Amino acid sequence: MFVCCFLLHPLTWNLCVFIKYLRKWLLAYIFARNHLHNMTARRDVYQAIADPTRRAIIQMIASQSNNNINAIAEKFDMSRQAVSLHVKILTDCGLIVVKQQGRDRFCEAQLNRLSEVSRWVDQYRQHWESKLDGLETYLKKLKKEKYGKRKK
Repeated sequence: MFVCCFLLHPLTWNLCVFIKYLRKWLLAYIFARNHLHNMTARRDVYQAIADPTRRAIIQMIASQSNNNINAIAEKFDMSRQAVSLHVKILTDCGLIVVKQQGRDRFCEAQLNRLSEVSRWVDQYRQHWESKLDGLETYLKKLKKEKYGKRKK
């Protein structure tokens, strides 16, 4: 039988509040355990290039062949585990491929996915180039009007 918590002693009321929060936590835990493992993180090229460290890793792997993860980690002021996490994100995005050779893992660049970013940037480049061309034309027109009046 449930008795209203407000009618009970203050210590019992605190216990009721604790049970209420424990119930919420337990429901959240059950949901997470049963459903969150189905949700996978969506990785795309934009996530890969958003971080300066990952951009540097991509550049290093693209410019040098046979990059071992330990060699990559030595060039950064971070732990090998942090570099491995960046490499995993780059692998999930499809920008690099990690190949196991014995105990070593070597990275190879697969930069064809960057064409998606290039297409996206090109549409904005075209937009701004047309705007800047219009501005240039307008400034030439103003310059002609300003200097054309002085000569008269």
